Amino acid sequence: MKNALIAWGGWEGHQPEACAEIVRGMLESEGMSVRVEQGSDVFADPAIGDLDLIVPIITQSEIAAAALENLVAAVASGVGLAGFHGGMGDAFRSAVDYQFMVGGQWVAHPGNIIDYKIHIIRPDDPVMAGISDFAYQSEQYFMHVDPGNEVLATTTFDGEHAPWVKGVTMPVVWKRQHGRGRVFYSSLGHVAAEFDVPEMKTILQRGMIWAAR
Repeated sequence: MKNALIAWGGWEGHQPEACAEIVRGMLESEGMSVRVEQGSDVFADPAIGDLDLIVPIITQSEIAAAALENLVAAVASGVGLAGFHGGMGDAFRSAVDYQFMVGGQWVAHPGNIIDYKIHIIRPDDPVMAGISDFAYQSEQYFMHVDPGNEVLATTTFDGEHAPWVKGVTMPVVWKRQHGRGRVFYSSLGHVAAEFDVPEMKTILQRGMIWAAR
């Protein structure tokens, strides 16, 4: 049986505890043993190096140096890392080693909650199998991203809320390696209700399974 850790916390607007329980159910449905903890201190435990998957759901928070070093080392050694929206893509703004590992960092969502479209650019990838382009209502994340990411889906900004980024195509879903660890990220999932969107939930579930050691 594979073992996963979900760590939740940070900004309450992203409903981290409720999202953690949903993700717990998703992973348990895949036969994983799941541990859920509050905050980032758990990342300092050397035992995380024995896990198969870590899912951070911690927005706008801080992480102690020892916890960050141990987390990065665990992923580099082969532990999978997977997450979504600000819980992973805006977790520790001052921790560049974390951002290097994730492959991106949130910087803006022009217009806040808006309607936009997700474009599947790798329909051949197992994470995206059977999923076509779809409409979405949420924050459209503008991110600083690693050009080495393997991008699976994108969105294009229409410029209505920030004219200077009109036509910019932004990665929404990607995967990458960090050392021997697999890293998966999706910018979809502002609040728990968005898990009711089948495409959002399916992409995240498949991505977490892909990332697991």
